Amino acid sequence: MLPMTQGDSELDSLVRKRIRALRVAQGWSLEELADRARFSQSTLSRIENGRRRLALDQLVALARALDTSLDQLVETASDDVVTSPMIDSAHGLMRWPVKGDPGMSVVRQRMTEPPQDHPSRMRAHPGREWLVVLSGTAVLLLGNRRFRVETNQAAEFPTMLPHAIGAEGGPCEILGIFDRDARRGHQRDTPRADSGDHA
Repeated sequence: MLPMTQGDSELDSLVRKRIRALRVAQGWSLEELADRARFSQSTLSRIENGRRRLALDQLVALARALDTSLDQLVETASDDVVTSPMIDSAHGLMRWPVKGDPGMSVVRQRMTEPPQDHPSRMRAHPGREWLVVLSGTAVLLLGNRRFRVETNQAAEFPTMLPHAIGAEGGPCEILGIFDRDARRGHQRDTPRADSGDHA
């Protein structure tokens, strides 16, 4: 059994709620998850409702059945839910680190110029990027291809392809998510916000 002290009662309750929420999100009945975890339906019901102590072997089986890890299943709630951005006024950027994955960051940027389409201005580096256009229309140059990305549309691409992003027909604002490698690639040479590149 998992040793539970008084201070662990909140975690115990959180884990039970998380199991139920994950099951419901998958659209599974108690019976379906119990079958996947090789439990009886009554055992799973008692686990979810707090009428049975949480055993480590059961948590391992539930994590596997729910396609998550034991660490994620028993992760404690974080008090620092809300964060403020780091402001880079020189480049017109707002940047938020992603705490759950310290290698990732979220960047908000306003662009006014079209992308630099000269091959020497396009970048390539390890990683992946994802971006959504918050307002206006952006142009993504990716290798030899040109994509228009309009308000509320998103783009995701491997950054080993030479790429540049800029505005089309007026200012645009994007929100980008960079993995560790993509972020490092851009930090080595951060351009000005109105240059038609992105950070």
